[in-house]
This record gives sequence, C-alpha cells and structure tokens, in this order.
Amino acid sequence: MLSLQGMVMEKVYSDPSLGDIVFRKRKGLRRISIRVHPLKGVSVSVPYPVPYAAALAFFRLKREWILQTVARQEERYGDLPKASPEEIESMRKRAKVELPVRLDELAREYGFVYNKVTIKHNSTNWGSCSTRNNINLNLNIVRLPDALRDYILLHELCHLRHHDHGHAFHLLLEHVCTDNILKACDSGDLEAKSLAHAVATSKAKYPVSHVCSKAIKAYPLL
Repeated sequence: MLSLQGMVMEKVYSDPSLGDIVFRKRKGLRRISIRVHPLKGVSVSVPYPVPYAAALAFFRLKREWILQTVARQEERYGDLPKASPEEIESMRKRAKVELPVRLDELAREYGFVYNKVTIKHNSTNWGSCSTRNNINLNLNIVRLPDALRDYILLHELCHLRHHDHGHAFHLLLEHVCTDNILKACDSGDLEAKSLAHAVATSKAKYPVSHVCSKAIKAYPLL
C-alpha cells in the first residue's frame, strides 16, 4: 500500500522483504529508474506525468532483480556502518577545506581551467563536470587514499576537454593519471606504488581507469 509522506512528491511502499521503498517524482526524467544503495536502500525515481501506480507496477516487474542486487551488495559489503549526521557534517567541512585546494593544484599542474567547484553529498557518483566547466565533488572523496582521490579529481578535470567517456577522454586521463601516480610513488606513497604495480600488470584497454575504479569500489558512498 502506498502512503503519503508529506507532499505528494513522495510516497512509500512497504515491501515484505525489502522494507520501505521510496517513490519520488522528479522533474526532467524521461523514464522510471530504480536505485539500490547498500546503505540507503531502494528508491524509485518517477517522471512527473507517470502515475505512482504505474511506477509500482514497474517496481514489481523488477522485484526479483532488486532482490538479487541487494543480496550481492550484502555479500560484498557486509554490514556497513551508516554515517551519522555529525560524521557527514565533519566530512563536509573537511572536504570544503581540502578538495578545492587539491583540485586547484592538479589543474595548475596539468593545464586545466575550470569555473567553480562545489562540494555535494551525492549517493550515485563521486563527481561531475558540467558543460559550463563547473565541477561537483562528493564529500566522500576525503575518505579515499590520496592516489584514488587524485584519480577522481583528474577524471573530472579531463571532462573539461572531453565531456564524454570516449577514446580521447580516456587517453588524456591515462596520461595525466599515470604521471601523477608515478610522482606519488617517488614521494613514497605506498598506495600509489600498489596502484602502479597493478596498472603495469593490467591487460585492460585503459589500465589506470580499470585499476583505480576497481579500488574505489571498496569505498561505497555513505
């Protein structure tokens, strides 16, 4: 049964196995989408013109897939501690101090020019770069080792020149990240040395992206 939560923008369905499923109406959406997060649970984003009943029918159609996804996440992450509001605020304060400074250092070093940087608390991505050259960074980045933090920052900086994930983007990202990792190795960064070894032995088309992306998966967004 759907129950109203405050405004009609949001409703909740209580599933016997999955618990409360939040259905949210969002502007600009073209299709219904389902998000399964190891900490925040299951949510369904619904385009404004689509009735909640249709969204619920879509959820029921995908329910087995959702159950399988939840099971995989539980097996992979186990019992993750949920960050308290105080911990999130502490990360936010630290991120606002540290991330813009490091982003500026990397931009200067590799010749990137961006407009402004904003710190956000997203549940779906580590960062983004707009067509207006504004960069958004997730406050969770401060939880990462320095080498992985730099990978995310350089990833968004490379989007200033290539706003897609095509071959040209990856070539640029591989180049600047390889250089940055090697410099970190020279300074004695053990995490960077581990990444450099994994990159050197990787058979992936884009080894730096492959290795760093895989390593970052050990740090689910809080």
